[in-house]
Amino acid sequence: QVQLVESGGGLVQAGGSLRLSCAASGRSFSSYAMGWFRQAPGKEREFVASIGWGGVNTYYTDSVKGRFTISRDNAKNTVYLQMNSLKPEDTAVYYCAPGPQWYSGRFDAPFGSWGQGTQVTVSS
Repeated sequence: QVQLVESGGGLVQAGGSLRLSCAASGRSFSSYAMGWFRQAPGKEREFVASIGWGGVNTYYTDSVKGRFTISRDNAKNTVYLQMNSLKPEDTAVYYCAPGPQWYSGRFDAPFGSWGQGTQVTVSS
């Protein structure tokens, strides 16, 4: 079982940048696909980005393509989400979650427990 702790959220002006981190416990982190999801007030949680277990294949929802970059450092058991050119509509609580083991495709639902989330607020 992989346990996750997100960090790096905060308040930023439109056009700014933030880097989210998701630290994982568990010796098998490197074998899992990982993803970022977000939930805005009054809306359902949605997929943002995912990365395959090998760190090569990445997927993004259309609204963040070209602005967000997902990456992972398996030596540090950490997955990152670099967010540039932030918009007010990116305001949400951001969560990371594990995907299937030994998987390199996109996944739209977690295959394990959510982290506690980190708040990202983008002011206009």
